[in-house]
Amino acid sequence: MPVREPRWWYGAGGTLAEAALAPVSSIWSWAATRRMAAAPQYRAPFPVICVGNLTAGGTGKTPLSILIAETLLAKGLAPVFLSRGYGGAIKGPHRVDAARDSAGAVGDEPLLLARTAPVMIARDRAAGARAIAQTATAQTVVIMDDGLQNPALAKDLTFAVVDGRRGIGNGRVMPAGPLRAPLAVQLAHVDAVIMNVP
Repeated sequence: MPVREPRWWYGAGGTLAEAALAPVSSIWSWAATRRMAAAPQYRAPFPVICVGNLTAGGTGKTPLSILIAETLLAKGLAPVFLSRGYGGAIKGPHRVDAARDSAGAVGDEPLLLARTAPVMIARDRAAGARAIAQTATAQTVVIMDDGLQNPALAKDLTFAVVDGRRGIGNGRVMPAGPLRAPLAVQLAHVDAVIMNVP
C-alpha cells in the first residue's frame, strides 16, 4: 500500500508537526545538499536529458518524458529512457521487454515508457548509462526519468516539473515538507522549470 503524504505539506494545520520535524529536516537538507554537490561519477558519450521533481510525489514528469521522446523520434534521433524502476524488484541494469516483463519486476512507469522508446532500468544510474552505451549510436539521447537529485550521472539538460495546483507546498524539506532538497540548491541544478497545469 503506497504511503500517503501528510495533508499539511500542502495545506494549513501542520505548524506543530513542521516544528517537531524541523531537526530531522535540517539533517535531510544537509545530506541532500552535500549529495547534489558531488561530482558526477560518469559522463555518458551521448546527451542526457533529466526530467525530475523538486518535491516528493507525482508531478507529471512521465508524460513530459514521453513528449520529449516523441519529439526526438520525429527529428530522427534515438531516445532511450533511463529509469530507476520504482516499484519493481529488478535492480538492473536491465533492458525492459514490454512483452515479457511485469510491473512487479520493472515497475509501472517503465512499462508505460516502453510504448514509446526503449527503456533501461537501473537503481545505479551510472551503471544504467554504461549499459546503454554498449549499444548506443550517434543518434542516441538518454531521457532520465527522475533523478534530479542523483549526482551519479552527468546531465546535459535538466527539467524540473512542478504540479501547478500544489506548487512546492509549505516550502520545507522532507519530512517537514515535500521538498527533496532545499529549493535554491535544486534550482541551481535545473535549466528550466515546467509548470504542469491541468
